[in-house]
Amino acid sequence: MEFRHLGRSGLKVSEISYGNWLTHGSQVEEDAAKQCVQAALDEGITTFDTADVYAGTKAEEVLGRALKGVRRESLEIFTKVYWPTGPGQNDRGLSRKHITESINASLRRLQTDYVDLYQAHRFDHETPLEETLKTFDDLVRQGKVLYVGVSEWTADQIAQALKIADEMGFDRIVSNQPQYSMLWRVIESEIVPLSEKEGVGQIVWSPIAQGVLTGKYLPGQQPPEGSRATDAAGGSAMIARFMNDDVLTRVQELKPIAADLGLSMAQLAIAWVLQNPNVSSAIVGASRPEQVRDNVKAAGVKLDQDVLRRIDDALGPIVERDPAKTTSPRPRA
Repeated sequence: MEFRHLGRSGLKVSEISYGNWLTHGSQVEEDAAKQCVQAALDEGITTFDTADVYAGTKAEEVLGRALKGVRRESLEIFTKVYWPTGPGQNDRGLSRKHITESINASLRRLQTDYVDLYQAHRFDHETPLEETLKTFDDLVRQGKVLYVGVSEWTADQIAQALKIADEMGFDRIVSNQPQYSMLWRVIESEIVPLSEKEGVGQIVWSPIAQGVLTGKYLPGQQPPEGSRATDAAGGSAMIARFMNDDVLTRVQELKPIAADLGLSMAQLAIAWVLQNPNVSSAIVGASRPEQVRDNVKAAGVKLDQDVLRRIDDALGPIVERDPAKTTSPRPRA
């Protein structure tokens, strides 16, 4: 396993991190989830990402149990706050009330005294940014949170938060967690340049585009039974944007590129996001331990410019690059 700094901070994270969105507490039985976590540990992954909202708060509980007994100082545990965790109007968003209550609940579920990174899961248009940043800063001072970050914020929102933090003396954002893959490059034109300038690292999710970049979905054919595309309760809505013949046909053209490099399609996709020097870590999920073991082989892989050009030529016009695709609900969800 290779390690990178999280943005310009002193914290090092595993270049591949393990995430449990759509798996722990929902799609995958707990025994299988624990096996996946153990496989991640065995392969040298030290960074684990979750969120209070995943599986209706159950994902944090499963991860907490799976990591019990592991030396806490050897791990980097990340979680998030924003989406609803209850029926009330204050059970969501980035108000002082919800952040404070949410971190305390997350710590109980994760069975830890602190999290290494606490992330604003979306931008809250209904809460003054100063209130959110002051609350995050208070949590750092209390020792419940070591670093703060955001997820799916626009470049303008990140810049605004950094300006306020500098003016008020608050702890600065060190990371952003965006969707990023060969197919989804919306962060490249605005967020990455700002982040490089300001010392913010990307912890990217869905580097294999919810499984599309594995090549298992074939043009003109129904998705395999039990796959993400058939899971109405999980990822089928998210993956739908890629499930058309134009995209699937282009993805098949990546197979000879991966074969020439001796990589699986998934390994090629993960290695591709790690070529971006602003990426601190790529999050992988798994329903089986062998998926973890396969994915980690992308760590340390270097792709030369010829390979990157071949990938761009294969995918052509299907790549999404519009920075306006980074959005947060208005009003708050």
